[in-house]
Amino acid sequence: MVFVSKRKPPPALSRVAMVLTTLLLVLPAVTQAAHHADKSESTDSALRDYAGLGAISFPNSGAPEAQDAFYRGVLLMHSFEFTQAAEAFREAQAIDPDFALAYWGEAMTYNHPLWRQHDAARGAGTLARLAATTTARRAKAGSERERMYLDAVEILYDFEGTKSARDNAYMEAMASLVAAFPDDDEARTFYALSILGSVDGSRDFATYMRAAAQALPVFERNPRHPGAAHYIIHAFDDPIHAPLGLPAALAYADIAPDAAHAQHMTSHIFLASGMWEQTVAANERAHTVQNADFAARGRPANVCGHYSSWLHYAHLQLGQVQQAEALMDRCHERVQDDATSSEWAYFVSMRARQILDTDNAEWIERWRVSAQRIPGGGYDWGYGSPAFKHRVVEAMAGLQMGNTGKARELLERRGPEATGAALQLDQVAGMLALHDGDIERGLSLLRQAAEAEAELPLEFGPPGTAMPTHEALGSALLAQGRFPEAGDAYRSALARTPGRLPALRGLAAADAGLAD
Repeated sequence: MVFVSKRKPPPALSRVAMVLTTLLLVLPAVTQAAHHADKSESTDSALRDYAGLGAISFPNSGAPEAQDAFYRGVLLMHSFEFTQAAEAFREAQAIDPDFALAYWGEAMTYNHPLWRQHDAARGAGTLARLAATTTARRAKAGSERERMYLDAVEILYDFEGTKSARDNAYMEAMASLVAAFPDDDEARTFYALSILGSVDGSRDFATYMRAAAQALPVFERNPRHPGAAHYIIHAFDDPIHAPLGLPAALAYADIAPDAAHAQHMTSHIFLASGMWEQTVAANERAHTVQNADFAARGRPANVCGHYSSWLHYAHLQLGQVQQAEALMDRCHERVQDDATSSEWAYFVSMRARQILDTDNAEWIERWRVSAQRIPGGGYDWGYGSPAFKHRVVEAMAGLQMGNTGKARELLERRGPEATGAALQLDQVAGMLALHDGDIERGLSLLRQAAEAEAELPLEFGPPGTAMPTHEALGSALLAQGRFPEAGDAYRSALARTPGRLPALRGLAAADAGLAD
């Protein structure tokens, strides 16, 4: 996945310096504020530890009998297990129909800021079940602190304006809650999440460091807080900052072993660090936990989803081709049925990695699908379209086998694409020029694509491009015997995607060429 940024990321060393400077300046102030909390509204500030989900303290005015369900809901929500969290909050509501924060919690489960998802109807409907109006709902809150929680969630579902405006208004409401109750670690962690969500999918390093500065002291005070660990990982899950997120990643799996997303999230740091065995283990655990829940709900196992994709990618980087093939076979079988658009997207991405990362174009027939079956399968596509990636892979694999038809067809239909799509079309054009014998034009186009990708923010997860551009350039330079330039290209590739096996092999070949 690629985040679209409005500015070029600073050089690696300055980024790290910025991170450390920010944290050193902000953390003391945050910690000092936490010691001046107003305890007057806290009826029970002790941590409640739930094996399998983590430990938090969330004093509230709900009935004692409803506390267990409420706490489980909050813990599950911190690990983005939104369906199970909503069920827990409804359980709390059934026990205590006037429990205001139970309705707050369920409403929160219908807003997914980092996934850019928002179910306005269900969120508003949940609040309406508490009471018909904002004033009536506020009257059911047990304290000013609880009223501020309700005021914040009201913004998500009763606010005129764009999603970006709504997210920013919600973030400001959470900032006010933290300022009023600085000892409330739940307010602080949800504030950290709101900061991450305020950029609407863009990766702004300064914003992400602000989020980390809120979550880090909570994690220091309570090393079993699932939200603190989770949001720290999100703040640091790129190759530059990943070392700062490693302590949270190493802890999160043990904090919440019953949350599939928690098991997967650790691999955001592992993958960004080139830690492939840990990435495999994390996503195998996530798969096991998720599919156990699916089985309990009468749903089929998820064989073509987020965890499958990351697991497949890590197997490839370890050279475990047979394990990757088995995952690919199951995903291919799934899309023969009534697959969702999400499953199609993961299938296309996994197929791209299997074919291009192993440099085995012959596999293109093994998992053949019609482009017309892929959502958006016409020629009105952009960078994020699975149909676009599918056509790029077909073109590149065809060129590897000496077939230029798919590449020429793709380029003939080229239009005014966004940056991420344009640079991949430049790659195809460069590879086609090399095939046709126009070496300098081909290398020029590949350099142009690599320079364009270098301007984009660092990715998290498996590469969003069908073939990382610096690797494509390195491969072309290697074929021309230009070993020093090839080595530079592969080193640039590894700076963006640490530990990727194709880049490591390419760099070794370039170094061997120089030695010879």
